[in-house]
Amino acid sequence: KGEPKKLRNQFNYSERASQTFNNPPRERSTITEPPPSIAFNGQVNGFEMFDAYVEDIERQRMAKEKAAAQSAKKPAAKDEKDENDEGETKEVAKEADVVHSAAMSKSLKIMERMVNQNTYDEIAQDFRYWDDQSDTYKEGEGTLLPLWKFWTEKVRRKHVTALCWNPEYDDLFAVGYGSYDFMKQGSGVICCFSLKNASYPEYSFSTETGVMCLDFHPQHSSLLAVGCYDGTVMIFDIRNKLNKPIFYSTVKTGKHTDPVWQVCWQEEDLAKNLNFFSISSDGRVTLWTMSKSELQYTDVMELKLTGLATSGSEEGGEETSLVGLAGGSSFDFHSTSEHLFIVGTEEGKIHKCSKAYNSQYLDTYTGHYMSVYAVHWNKFHPRVFLSSSADWTVKIWDHTQKQPLMSFDLGNAVGDAQWSPYSSSVLAAVTNDGKVHVFDLAENKHEPMCDQKVVRKSKLTHVRFNQRQPLLLIGDDRGGVLCLKLSPNLRKTEMIRAKDKLAAGAAAAGDAPRKPPPKKKGDADTGAAEEKVKTPAEQEVEKLEKLLGLTGAR
Repeated sequence: KGEPKKLRNQFNYSERASQTFNNPPRERSTITEPPPSIAFNGQVNGFEMFDAYVEDIERQRMAKEKAAAQSAKKPAAKDEKDENDEGETKEVAKEADVVHSAAMSKSLKIMERMVNQNTYDEIAQDFRYWDDQSDTYKEGEGTLLPLWKFWTEKVRRKHVTALCWNPEYDDLFAVGYGSYDFMKQGSGVICCFSLKNASYPEYSFSTETGVMCLDFHPQHSSLLAVGCYDGTVMIFDIRNKLNKPIFYSTVKTGKHTDPVWQVCWQEEDLAKNLNFFSISSDGRVTLWTMSKSELQYTDVMELKLTGLATSGSEEGGEETSLVGLAGGSSFDFHSTSEHLFIVGTEEGKIHKCSKAYNSQYLDTYTGHYMSVYAVHWNKFHPRVFLSSSADWTVKIWDHTQKQPLMSFDLGNAVGDAQWSPYSSSVLAAVTNDGKVHVFDLAENKHEPMCDQKVVRKSKLTHVRFNQRQPLLLIGDDRGGVLCLKLSPNLRKTEMIRAKDKLAAGAAAAGDAPRKPPPKKKGDADTGAAEEKVKTPAEQEVEKLEKLLGLTGAR
């Protein structure tokens, strides 16, 4: 037998021949005229190359001058034109350069934020989602979670002298740097940081003397009022790239002669002019109005010394005139009664004043024995305010009573204190031993719910609540700013407490909360009249009145 024929593959392929029809090839050709050509030759030496470069440089210079002339035609003040000619020429040159252009700057800023977000990803996650679950097992206690720390090389060996959140952007805040040491005064720095970039400030400005206070305008959030150690007040527009204020006071326009300890924006007047108040150690409470070209000032109150001698005696009047005016250290304006404000002094007294009566005080409160560093009205109750002093105490007052309602001894000089924006009974204070004290009067009237040391060797100078987020800003005397997150026990409102009580009662009864029985038709109107649904603000006011034992009209 012959060998079987091997298959080429598994598909049993077999060869078959086939023929196809092939078209005959054809030739196609075209005839065109060749392009004209000429012989060209030339010689170039070094002189001709040099002349060509000179012409190109001259052409570029003419283009820059033309662009600068066009930008100079924009409406601007004549004095600003002379100062900004060089800056405008540089900006035009930068625009021509892609690397230094505005678009590249914006792209780099976004890139920097992305890199920082990756670097501080754990902190960002804690800020958004983490809550201390141990608060459910600890009644009457709370904690503070450290998040970001803000610091820059510019502010080495400077104190944090002012903190202020921006009213429009929750993540933006301004920090003022100066010195509380009389013997170590230098220049001042203003930095605007964002929670999105903890490594470097978004904006920064420098001043000749130390910054003592600052405040953002509540409506025009780019305007920043600043008070300095030499008595100057100035206004910065943080949108401007130039490192100079748009308005500032001088000796001719009535600047203060001592450090300005606080500034506060007010509502626009009838002429729609922007204005703010300032208080200084020279004893003046001054209203500053922004006109077209300069700041105009009006002295609202001169803080006269009280208690040197009996009123009405000639000796007392002479002694007061010799000593001078009382040094103002802090003030705060009432939220509903626009004319009413309170002033804290370096002598330890607190005065209730009115814009309408600048000759005398409406009332004087004696309780502190050293300088009053901060006074703040309660955000909810119109009669209650707090004060903090270097005599280690924080006191709560009713402005209709001479004596304080409550007093807390914190064991060290209190740098600053503030009411919370979400609860009428929560307040925070910072002391020189590096501790943050957070009180909730609804939980404990005698001791703080949180007493936490957040820095090792620094003294804490200022504290500020964020208006919308559960955050605290803390400043110290080494230029550091720390952002802390409040645990759930420290941010309870009256509505949250009511819900917790309902849930606890339902759990104790062993079933879900039942709906109230339906009312009869005759009782429907009376029930609606008796049980009005109270707003959260009214609930907070009622809570504080019960805690402090306040009665009478508000």
